[in-house]
Amino acid sequence: MSGALPGAVEGPVLVIGTGLIGTSVALSLRRAGVDVLLTDVDDENLRIAREAGAGRMLERDDVPVIVVAAVPPRLVPSVLARASADYPRATLTDVASVKHSVVRDALSLGADPVRLVGGHPMAGREVSGSAGARKDLLDDRLWVITPLPESGPEHVERVRALATTCGAVPLQMGLAEHDAAVALVSHTPQVLSSVLASRLVDSRPEFVGIAGQGLRDMTRIAASNVDLWSDILTENAGQVVEVLDGVITSLEQVRSALASGGRGEGTVRATLAAGVSGQALIPGKHGAERSDFREITVLLADKPGELGRLFSAVGVAQVNLEDIRIEHVLGRPSGLVALMVEPDAVPRLVDALKALTFDVRA
Repeated sequence: MSGALPGAVEGPVLVIGTGLIGTSVALSLRRAGVDVLLTDVDDENLRIAREAGAGRMLERDDVPVIVVAAVPPRLVPSVLARASADYPRATLTDVASVKHSVVRDALSLGADPVRLVGGHPMAGREVSGSAGARKDLLDDRLWVITPLPESGPEHVERVRALATTCGAVPLQMGLAEHDAAVALVSHTPQVLSSVLASRLVDSRPEFVGIAGQGLRDMTRIAASNVDLWSDILTENAGQVVEVLDGVITSLEQVRSALASGGRGEGTVRATLAAGVSGQALIPGKHGAERSDFREITVLLADKPGELGRLFSAVGVAQVNLEDIRIEHVLGRPSGLVALMVEPDAVPRLVDALKALTFDVRA
């Protein structure tokens, strides 16, 4: 397309499926000026995506350079096989969070292995559908690429260009390696979050009423789409079961230790210490090694403009925010805003905020 930005992937790109990820991919490509074609069996999702500017309707004479299958994992194989037949020169890829079974089944249905390059943008939200899509959803997120041994270099390069045009960072992995990784860092956390949240259903309302930020953090993803996640977990069941077996063993050890009273303190402490060590392994910003940030907590009135005023003050102080967390105070019209900054920035920022009468709790 003549209006595409320099370095953008060549279009047209056909996105089949206008849910959250498909529409976000399309919006990201349109942001770069790439010609995007859209199709979906869900007329409402398709309408919302088109009205949001995600692309134009696929026409009979259109010839896409890349086809992106952005449908639920169980449907990806048939979509890729059909696209392989309909567009015999197009690069074929997908955005499913499971790779081995999806690619295996696509090949068994006739997809061309030379043109097939699996993909998985590591991004998402707790909402689903095109209405939740954003053009910046993929910015600075990893996009795992899983080529086959038969995948042509030009097709691998196209999928890499697709990822970078969407603002993502491509990372190449093997199919089995990918599925084992996401079972650990994505799929099992979803199960654990859902199981924990399910314990609230029959609990006493006054118990849930005192919930703090810890429970909110651990159950945030439990609000995810049930149909989609049921599909994902079924497709990657073997890898998830392997991780869950280890989690269950650890939980049983902790349970036995707690049931034994003081005799099990060593096991409990060892589990907590291992958790601290494991959490420290999670990469920091942009995938770099984690830094030891310091937290400054500010009490803000829960009213329009206060958060903007705080951020403006941080900017004036020339301090870079590494992360933020907002916790609303129970029963009060205020909230605690935790600002994560580099250690050497703490004194400067505290002085600057106090000078502007902010209620700093650092």
